Amino acid sequence: MTSGKVLVVDLARQTCGCRHFQVERIPCRHVIACCANQRLDWQLYVHDVYKMTEVRKVYRFEFTPLGDPETWPAYEGPTMVANPALRRTSKGRPKLTRYLNEMDSRDMRGPRICRLCGAQVHSRSRCPQHARPSGAGDDDGS
Repeated sequence: MTSGKVLVVDLARQTCGCRHFQVERIPCRHVIACCANQRLDWQLYVHDVYKMTEVRKVYRFEFTPLGDPETWPAYEGPTMVANPALRRTSKGRPKLTRYLNEMDSRDMRGPRICRLCGAQVHSRSRCPQHARPSGAGDDDGS
């Protein structure tokens, strides 16, 4: 390997030192490199479960439709309640994951002061003097 690691590949036992070949049952890059070096077909080492002949066996049986849900018998088993903490949220801003410290506290930075009017209640973006409706109060009406 270019990284200096030595990995042992045994094609007869279908093992590799990286262990991906044993776990996934698909040739890893080390097995493919060995097959290329020995001029062997690496596809022979792919497990049968990944081959199209096995995938087609799944669909050879007829699927029966479930029918109208109104005709199903009433469910008598336990009621499962989902944990909302495990729910993935896809919309909105991501939640803050870092730990806050004293620099994040508003009290340490002082009160918010508007740069337009100098008030401590709001910021410049929320200032009542910032956004005036067009034509309000400045026009004499003539």
